[in-house]
Parts: sequence; C-alpha cells; structure tokens
Amino acid sequence: MKDDRVIPPLRGGERETLRAFLDFHRATFAMKCAGVTDEELHRRSMPPSTLTLLGLARHMAEVERTWFRRVIDAEDVPFLWSPERDVQAAFDASGATPSEAFAAWEAEVGHAQRIEAAAPSLDVTGHFARWDKDVSLRFVMLHVIHEYARHNGHADFLREGIDGAVGF
Repeated sequence: MKDDRVIPPLRGGERETLRAFLDFHRATFAMKCAGVTDEELHRRSMPPSTLTLLGLARHMAEVERTWFRRVIDAEDVPFLWSPERDVQAAFDASGATPSEAFAAWEAEVGHAQRIEAAAPSLDVTGHFARWDKDVSLRFVMLHVIHEYARHNGHADFLREGIDGAVGF
C-alpha cells in the first residue's frame, strides 16, 4: 500500500505541528479504509460490537463537523445522521453507502481545514454547548487528534480482521 502521509515536523512551531499531526491522522484513517470492498467496510469487528470502518468514517465526519463548524465557526448545521443530535448515531452504518459516508467525511475535513487556516491564532475560542464551556482552537485540534488516534486503533483492528493488514 502506498503511503503518502506527510510526517509531522520534528521541530516545528505549535500550530504547524498540530496541523501536521491532525492531517497525518486523517491520512492514516484514509489509508486504513482504502482498498477494501463495500462489504468489507460494513464488516463488524466482533459480537456484540457493531463497529465498522464505515461507521468510523461517519463518526469522524460528525466529529470534524461538530468541533470545527459548530464549535469554532458557530455554524448552526444539523447532524448528518441524527435528527436527535446524537453523534453516536453515526456509528450505525447498516443502511449507509461508502460513497455517501466518505464524501461527507472528506467535505467535513475540507471545512475544518479552511476554518483552522482562517483562524488568526490557536487562542480563538468557540462554545461547546454540551459542556456549556468555551474552548480554544488549540483544544479542538488536540481533541480531534485524540479522536483520530483512538479510532485509528479501532480501524487497525478492523482492517486486520478484513485482510491481515496492520501497522500503517
């Protein structure tokens, strides 16, 4: 499998390093989902879990949308897959198509990258309604990196179950 990920700088500034790690994790997730069939994207990890690569793609689209568009940019955008505003609903990919899920994820990554690039500093704040707290762009970037790191681990196990590929 071709690895086009850009390695984060070893001695970069804070914003450059955060941006690079976030993009590295996004690229890692894309690699873990590449080259598998629609059926394999729907394959569950192990009972009783319903976790799938496709569900992870949908969830990460909601994560990007929530933290960058809703919180930092204060956009009033609906949830992609839940009129009840339940971010966990994205994990249920039973009726989902890969083209729809990955198009949404890629679009939300694009929005997030534009919002981050337009922010004058990492000290820009937004309001996270669920906590009723203001958070900085710095916090948001670190939180989303954490989300990808955790879910890339899940994706690694899922991918290993599909075709034995691990460690990329």
